[in-house]
Amino acid sequence: MAVELCLLLLLLCGSTVSEEQPLPKPPPGTLDFGFVPAKTYDTNAYHEPGPIGILFRLVHSFLYLVQPNSFPQDLIKKLTQQKFGNVQGDYQKAIYYEIGFIVSAALGLLFVLLLPLVGLCFCMCRCCDNCGGEMHQRQKKNADCRRGCFATFLFVASLIISIGVLCAYAANQHLTSQVRGAKNLVNSNFKDLRIFLNDTPGQIDYLVSQYNTTKNKAVSDLNNVGPLLGSRVQERFAKEVRPALDAALTMAGAIRETKEALENVSVSVEVLQEGTERLHSNLTDVKIHLSNTLSDSACSAAQAASTCNIIRNSLNQLNINANFSGLPGVSIQLAKVNDVLKIDLSSLVQKGYAAFNDTPDLVLNQTRNIISDIKNLLDFIGSNITSFTKMLPVQKVLTDLTIYLAQSEAYVQDYFPVVEQYDFYRWLGCLILCCMVILILLFYYLGLLCGTCGYDKHASPTTRGCISNTGGNFLMAGVGFSFLFSWMLMIIVVITFVTGGNVQKLVCEPFEDRTLFKVLDTPYLLNRHWRNYLSAIVLKNPDINLTFEKVYSDCKENKGIYTTLHLENLFNINEFLNISMYTEDVSLKIEHINVNLSNIVLLDEIGKRNLLDFSSSGIDGINFAAYLTEINKSVTKVDLLSFANDLEARADQLPKGALENALKGHANSIRMIHNQQVVPLEQAMSTLNQSIRLLQRTSSEFMVKVKNVISAVDAAQLLISNDASLVIIQETKKYMDMIIGYFEQYVEWVKESITMEVAACKPIANVIDTAVDIFLCSYVIDSVNTFWFGLGGCSIFLIPAIICAVKLSKYYRRMDTEDVYDDVETIPMKNMENGNNGYHKEHLYGIHNPVMTSSVEQW
Repeated sequence: MAVELCLLLLLLCGSTVSEEQPLPKPPPGTLDFGFVPAKTYDTNAYHEPGPIGILFRLVHSFLYLVQPNSFPQDLIKKLTQQKFGNVQGDYQKAIYYEIGFIVSAALGLLFVLLLPLVGLCFCMCRCCDNCGGEMHQRQKKNADCRRGCFATFLFVASLIISIGVLCAYAANQHLTSQVRGAKNLVNSNFKDLRIFLNDTPGQIDYLVSQYNTTKNKAVSDLNNVGPLLGSRVQERFAKEVRPALDAALTMAGAIRETKEALENVSVSVEVLQEGTERLHSNLTDVKIHLSNTLSDSACSAAQAASTCNIIRNSLNQLNINANFSGLPGVSIQLAKVNDVLKIDLSSLVQKGYAAFNDTPDLVLNQTRNIISDIKNLLDFIGSNITSFTKMLPVQKVLTDLTIYLAQSEAYVQDYFPVVEQYDFYRWLGCLILCCMVILILLFYYLGLLCGTCGYDKHASPTTRGCISNTGGNFLMAGVGFSFLFSWMLMIIVVITFVTGGNVQKLVCEPFEDRTLFKVLDTPYLLNRHWRNYLSAIVLKNPDINLTFEKVYSDCKENKGIYTTLHLENLFNINEFLNISMYTEDVSLKIEHINVNLSNIVLLDEIGKRNLLDFSSSGIDGINFAAYLTEINKSVTKVDLLSFANDLEARADQLPKGALENALKGHANSIRMIHNQQVVPLEQAMSTLNQSIRLLQRTSSEFMVKVKNVISAVDAAQLLISNDASLVIIQETKKYMDMIIGYFEQYVEWVKESITMEVAACKPIANVIDTAVDIFLCSYVIDSVNTFWFGLGGCSIFLIPAIICAVKLSKYYRRMDTEDVYDDVETIPMKNMENGNNGYHKEHLYGIHNPVMTSSVEQW
């Protein structure tokens, strides 16, 4: 059922995907389809064990020492294919791989067999007053040292056993707490699976609805076919048309500037002619008046004669220098230019601009019918997609899967209390095992405590105190319980060690490095007739390379189930909805666009004739040399201001009187003539100079410029007339590619969404990780391995604890007999004469110890 859902979901999503690869083209405008709606999955398939993780890593290191061999892929494959043992050496390879576990288990079994037997023999031996059973202690010089060493060794062994039992208890508690908390993890996985099922239809609907984004963008561009297509056509011609029209418009401005320059020349010449005549007359009057003044008798005086002669000799400088009366007029050229300006060339050029700028409107008006057909086709595509999605029984499949998921969840919820109950029994059994060790430790610690605190080094072995004797009895009780419980503990250790260790090495570690998936992906492993088991189950085709490892990896990366399960091998999407067929129809509709640009006239014949008339206006026939010759001259032969200043300076040299005053009056008159007449004439000459030089500079280029302008306009007009159809076809193709590009964007977005976002299968990987990595390996196996590791350490260190406890109890318990020496005879060889190796029975000396006697009888 799950496979059917995956196929159905991807059928819906893939129904919008075209198998044809788009041709290389300029990238169209980017569409924003938003984000596929997706909820966040709650399950975090990662377990951090916390402080107990240190113990887990220690156990992993120990298992590596026991089993350093790599994962036996070949043996597992043969075992799965039931071919194990067919080839000689398979059993040797298996034994070699398991040699660490075999040796460790053999030692454990040897411990189980020998320790009860040794305990039985030890008990029988002590009953025969051997093996330390005789209640007699020989006096030795190093007795205190031996007692201290045995006590220290026993304490260290007990401490190590305590650490081991704490590890075992911590592992037991960790497993129970994790099992109890696993319910939330299981519920989280079921919740994610429900989200996976419930969100997928909404994701499909979102993918389908985003077709409207594509259609709306396409419709918007179709409505703006004038600005888009028309502007593109316009820009293609603009490289030739706009410079030509700009040149014609510049020429119209040049005609106006030429007229202004001719008018300036005409006015300036007239002003200069009139001004120079008036200036000549005024200067003549000044000279006559100066001559009359210099004829005065005062100039005959010896002091003034030389000055008057100098002034009289400079009078011929008061005359005009430039003669403008002989300059040719420009009235003929001005009249011709005025005739040219009767036709508004600028207006004609603006009409050309307007006609060219109306290209977008021209395209819009001539494509109305075709654009309407394309819009109808887009609506038809959208209705097909909607109707197709309604035909698929998505809801029925989802409902069935939801029911199946609910049943599975109910089954888990029903049986989870049973799991918790059995886990309680397991926890109780492990706790009892820990309590066995704790009971032994309790006797050892009490024995050490009572023995150490109650020991009196001045007391003889037969007179030791009750506390010391009780400490020794506790130690022997601990020894007895050690023999009783240790073999049972070791049986549990061996069983859990072999089971947990092999699961860790054969399941958990290969799962972590994904070697286990590689084994499962071995061809013909799970079915001898199927090369790829997973593809045969899902896709009904065992030849498709669909592997467990790839599926798990893709789901781990939260990719879509379509890509993960290679469902493209199950359907031919174009059979359900072939977008390329519709895009081809759109292309054909757009290719029928035909725009006629023959009505565009950049510059009519009147405008061209106007330009030619201007070029033949005769401006180049003006005698610029005659004008420039006179312009370069000064207005007068001498600078009147300098002459007036010089005249006034010479008048100052004369004696005070009428002559001096008269000459100064003439100087002022000359200054007035300069300011009132010469300065305006100089300004008129400057204007004339600028206008003449402008006309001289441009007149030589007018003919060439006019011809270039007319040629450029004709070339642009010819381009529009001859190449318009080709340009329109090319730009229409680009416009069509832009419209089709929106659909291809939609297709690519759907592909990417299907690959990464739609029906993202992260919950499937989470379920696998939860079941294997977290629950089996992290919760169960790590805890079980830590439990046997701690309990095994306890069992092993019980052996030195037993030995030390037996030895140490001799120094704490009250003896029945002891070595007795005479005060003078302290040499043992001498004491041997008394018999029995230097000691006597107490009753021989009349010493009787009723307390010790009763203790012996009880023992």
